[in-house]
Amino acid sequence: MKANADPRYAVEVKDLFVSFRTFKGYAKVLNGVSLHVRRGEKISIVGETGCGKTTTVNAIAQILASQARIDGGEILFRGVDELKMGKKELRDLRSGGISMIFQDPIASLNPVFTIGAQLREVIRYSGADGANNKEARRRMAMNALAETSLPDPERIMENYPFQLSGGMRQRICIAMALATPRDLIIADEPTTNLDVTIQDQVLKTIRGRVEDKGSALILITHSLGVAREVADRIYVMYAGNMIESAPADRIFKKSLHPYTQALMDCIPKLSGGGIAGGIAGRVPNYFSPPPGCRFEPRCRHASAICREKMPGMSEVEEDHSVACFLYRDGR
Repeated sequence: MKANADPRYAVEVKDLFVSFRTFKGYAKVLNGVSLHVRRGEKISIVGETGCGKTTTVNAIAQILASQARIDGGEILFRGVDELKMGKKELRDLRSGGISMIFQDPIASLNPVFTIGAQLREVIRYSGADGANNKEARRRMAMNALAETSLPDPERIMENYPFQLSGGMRQRICIAMALATPRDLIIADEPTTNLDVTIQDQVLKTIRGRVEDKGSALILITHSLGVAREVADRIYVMYAGNMIESAPADRIFKKSLHPYTQALMDCIPKLSGGGIAGGIAGRVPNYFSPPPGCRFEPRCRHASAICREKMPGMSEVEEDHSVACFLYRDGR
């Protein structure tokens, strides 16, 4: 059933709440997350480890762990709420609508099948034009490898994952994600296990292929530098909440939220000035999070209203929104 979706967006997430069942009870991880990705747009979600970035994109791709519970919200893809989709619709979503590039390519590839066999199966499963023809599948697989600048695609088709380097395996995962047309590509920290020079190559490959295919991109990273290099727009996430959203350059030139400003202060400066001290305090306990702003215990600007109420995102200037009472009349 069609929902009230904006046709400009590849995907919209509205007020998403997700909890995880544990032996201690339910951990309230996502606390009303909202975001949107325009068609063909590249966004990045940044934040500390454990803030809910991966949970957000796993919810979008509908691959949450069995102990996860969606407590509320909507995820609109192609105008349909994913949370109301049946099994066939979800299968179509994963096979031809959304692709994911995970941070560990060796865990994403089957060690007992050749690269060619796995690529051809991805193409067949997608239902793309020509996917039912064996020779067409082989040709599409070869093209996908060539597009990611892998040398000698014909030889690589016959290789097994363990015979290739980490950078080559990650490029193969990119090739699989982009071998057939997709509306949305999700890359979950795709350069975490790679050295710096290979990281740069992989990021350029992702950005270039996504732009060539006209797909939208969500990049998950804890590196503001990586986000600035790849994304058109950045969401800053803290403890299960989106707390700031703006074009990438504006986040660096004019960040507003105290947490975003603290992240900026942690970036090493070429001019020196000593080692950054980091952000005092820690992420709140998800079993009993603060009733108000989740950053309040660590915020140097916190006041009484911050402890009592959670600020929603409000637009302070065009395409720049922040969730903070500093920018509201209610402060």
